[in-house]
Amino acid sequence: MDEDALIAANAAYYRAFATRDIAAMEALWAEEGATCVHPGWPALVSRAAVIASYRDIFRNPAQEPLTARDERALIDDAGGRVFCVEEIGGGLLLATNWFRLIDGRWRLLHHQASPLAAVKPPPPEAKRSFH
Repeated sequence: MDEDALIAANAAYYRAFATRDIAAMEALWAEEGATCVHPGWPALVSRAAVIASYRDIFRNPAQEPLTARDERALIDDAGGRVFCVEEIGGGLLLATNWFRLIDGRWRLLHHQASPLAAVKPPPPEAKRSFH
């Protein structure tokens, strides 16, 4: 199982989102076991519900552009997961995209994104004076 192919599948997801390409999005999702949790939405449990959600998002003229960065892949017996930071509308989301290798292709099983709190820099170390 190739990490580069997994990262490429994840990039294809964000490319389909950015171009509002519903056919490309449909091609990425597994036929069985698809689930999704968009920020602020209830859990979507079925391929039909997941694909319908992307159709609705893509039809929204006010939909903000979405980009992803800081991808980190993890491959194990359960499949492949990619954790990344999504940037949308000036905010940050932490996303998990869970893929399974099906017929030699990474297919998306689950997407979940939730708000990411801004990371505060550590406070400057307090200087101690010893007398």
